[in-house]
Amino acid sequence: MHRMAIIDPVLHERRSQRSLSPAGNEKDIPVTADVEAGSWAVTLTPRLAQFVAVARHEHVTRAAQQLGTPQSTLSRSMARLEADLGVALFARHGRTLSLTAAGRTFLATVERALSEVDRAAESVRADADPAAGKVAFGFLHTLGSETVPELIRAFRADHPRVRFQLVQSYGESMLQRLRDGDLDLCLTSPVPDAPDLVARRLDEQKLRLVVPDDHPLASRKRIRLAEAAGELFVTLEPGYGLRRITDAVCAEAGFTPKVAFEGEEAETLRGLVAAGLGVALLPPPAVPRPGVAELTVTAPRAFREIGVAWLDGHPDTPPVAAFKRFLLSRRGQLLPR
Repeated sequence: MHRMAIIDPVLHERRSQRSLSPAGNEKDIPVTADVEAGSWAVTLTPRLAQFVAVARHEHVTRAAQQLGTPQSTLSRSMARLEADLGVALFARHGRTLSLTAAGRTFLATVERALSEVDRAAESVRADADPAAGKVAFGFLHTLGSETVPELIRAFRADHPRVRFQLVQSYGESMLQRLRDGDLDLCLTSPVPDAPDLVARRLDEQKLRLVVPDDHPLASRKRIRLAEAAGELFVTLEPGYGLRRITDAVCAEAGFTPKVAFEGEEAETLRGLVAAGLGVALLPPPAVPRPGVAELTVTAPRAFREIGVAWLDGHPDTPPVAAFKRFLLSRRGQLLPR
């Protein structure tokens, strides 16, 4: 389960007004064909822009002048295009040309295809723009209310036009998105150790034992986790980093937690603790929640490491590189104290 948002402070108007870019046609054309040796795409693509120029000018000489191509070269290219297709695209009238019915059909589709290429090129160029490019950034649910907004606010003080595509999810999901190329960077816990990823530890966060405010332990300030061995726990689902940490810390304390509920968000668990469903091992809340008491765990040491991860060998665009440097500069200062 995840949420995605786009933060786009500046609307980009970067599309160049190229002479070969068709006007007013925004229809999307799905790509379904494989580009393989001998395919129509490989055979025809080098000549498509030339075909559009000739079709629009209805004159080889004027089209050649526009393209900066010798007239003889362009004439041979159009003849070869027709030969490859086995269809006459032009009717010749001395020095001028006109499209055949097949030529008009072909032109409409080629214009849309070239428009898609133009939009794709402008899109990737815009995303890589050092001043106004895009960063696809993932983070844990528990970092969403305070930590990540503060990070983005501080970064955009010097990079006000950089856009963020944000994904809020659990650790394993974000790591898979890194591998799939959907994310550039992610904040996660535990810090991953995988051969295809690069990860850097940024900070650590103490975990607390959260109990209902009418619980016998609620009057305590500190507790050894072994004292909660007989309690029912509410935890995150398996696969969440905090669940793995909870299981590991309880094991170090000498017991396996008895789980009453498995959820997807820490604040949901805190609410269920307030309702008396169990106790939980959780990071501090952004805002104190009524109905619970939060105890410092003295033994074993209960904490989680927060780190930033990215795909090894994946080249960074300038905005991604800038945000990565910014995150690494926050080592030991990532979380509020």
